[in-house]
Amino acid sequence: MTTDTTHPRGTLPPGQRRIDYFPRFGRRLDQPPPTVSEHPTVVFGGVLPAPIEVSLDELVGADRRELDADFHCVAGWSATGLHWEGVAFADVYQRYVAPAVAPGTTVTHVLVRGLDDEHFVAELEDLLAGNVLLADRLGGRPLDGDHGAPLRLVNPEQYGYANIKHVCRIDMLAGAPPAGSPPLIDRMLQSHPRARVWEEERHGTLPGWLIRPVYRVIKAFMLAGAARRGTS
Repeated sequence: MTTDTTHPRGTLPPGQRRIDYFPRFGRRLDQPPPTVSEHPTVVFGGVLPAPIEVSLDELVGADRRELDADFHCVAGWSATGLHWEGVAFADVYQRYVAPAVAPGTTVTHVLVRGLDDEHFVAELEDLLAGNVLLADRLGGRPLDGDHGAPLRLVNPEQYGYANIKHVCRIDMLAGAPPAGSPPLIDRMLQSHPRARVWEEERHGTLPGWLIRPVYRVIKAFMLAGAARRGTS
């Protein structure tokens, strides 16, 4: 078992407050969790010459690991001492992806997608850290729909929006994708390309300390709605 010990135990990143539960959170609280296949798989694609589809049992079963870590939401709350189980992203990359990358191709970024259509583009360097998991269990039990079944990315060094739930596809990229023109609400909550919690990279353009109050209002509104629906 590994423990996230990059920073002093018991301390929280700037602007975070500890809560004593782990709520379902995200932009789609008005929708139920996505339906999971009886035999889920993950597809690896992008710059690979051909997609690679791997069953969840095969993906996680070979080198299962455990990780005790905190989870930091960009809205300002932190759920501490969570116990995850899964497979290290670095092990998956070395086992399935690295041998399949064509000579002369350099992977720099990774696009992780969920069954709920959420996605995040991470730098490969960030995902190859030793405490990054593709997790299928939380607290000794299989993930449920609220927390990302059947598989979720867990990177304690990045805000929750980078920890994609319901992972179904992982694309390897040879560079950062071009920025599009998101709707106004998405620009207001623009994600940071690194999303590192200890650097308080909450927003793509605004400093973390400035955007904190906005996220706290959003947090209170969304958590209140989740409580009314019984999803917290």
